[in-house]
Amino acid sequence: MANSTLDAFLDSHALAGEGRGGVVEIVRAIAGASVKVRNVINQGALGAAFAGTHGGANATGDTQKDLDVHADTVFLDALRAAPVALYGSEEMDHPVVLDPTATLAVAIDPLDGSSNIDTNASIGTIFSVLPALGDLQSKPGKTFLQPGRNQLAAGFVIYGPQLALVLTLGSGTHIFVFSTRLGAFVQAYESRTIDRRAHEFAINASSYRHWHEAVRLYIDDCLKGADGPRERDFNMRWNASLVSEAYRILTRGGVFLYPADQRKGYGYGRLRLVYEANPIAMLIEQAGGAATDTVNDILDLVPEGLHQRTPLVFGAAREVARIARYHTEPSLIGERSPLFGNRGLFRA
Repeated sequence: MANSTLDAFLDSHALAGEGRGGVVEIVRAIAGASVKVRNVINQGALGAAFAGTHGGANATGDTQKDLDVHADTVFLDALRAAPVALYGSEEMDHPVVLDPTATLAVAIDPLDGSSNIDTNASIGTIFSVLPALGDLQSKPGKTFLQPGRNQLAAGFVIYGPQLALVLTLGSGTHIFVFSTRLGAFVQAYESRTIDRRAHEFAINASSYRHWHEAVRLYIDDCLKGADGPRERDFNMRWNASLVSEAYRILTRGGVFLYPADQRKGYGYGRLRLVYEANPIAMLIEQAGGAATDTVNDILDLVPEGLHQRTPLVFGAAREVARIARYHTEPSLIGERSPLFGNRGLFRA
């Protein structure tokens, strides 16, 4: 149903089976809250929420900006009116119990890429909807220790030139763009399909010297272009915004890498498994792509904590599988040969 509104899309999902109404209410609440957050973002440095650093760090040690905290408050307040038992946020040390009689939980990064705020680059909100598990009062964190395959819905909002909502309810990945004329999100793309081959990769090349050998070899081979083992040229992108990278891959293909590396604090990656990697992985898989921690499927990992970090590779399925082989079976990559075993562009 291209060009239908988000409300119409959600209504059809709710009618498709029992037990889906709660998920739909949650998505509606997040979509409504995202418009409020967008309105604050659009005020830029003139807005009160752009006053600067909040003066502390969030649960994972990152510096909190005022807008991080404001966005968290907006989404938390919106979800109080939805059937949400637990709210787990990057900005909070522990999950918050909202309605112990409800059966659903939300894990959320209220403002992904907030380091880009001052540069006017795209930022976003990432969310995951899960079934609530166990004793919500005494062990609220248990709900978030289930693999990403248990997600009932996942999505992200991107605050860019367009306000867009990327959503999966378990049957395809759909993109809705906010229409200021209608005052509603309207479906811009029906279920996306990511090309299995990639001609573009996104990675922070400034960390090259810290990468493990498998990542360096993969990037070296891509950089050799048509004259190297890949026999074709690649473009490189890096926006330092997970939602922006994911949106680009969903609309035009490619692969994204944020691997673990040898720096202190980066040995297990930097992205959060529960409320960043898992929802992105579900969206990418529902679009025919793949997502791993460089080797293992992200959605099969069992979290050990709400704020657990992970490496993340996602995008074109064939390219993600190739990157895994660079880590596990580099000698079996057919096109690599001694001829291409020389030092790469960045290597001393």
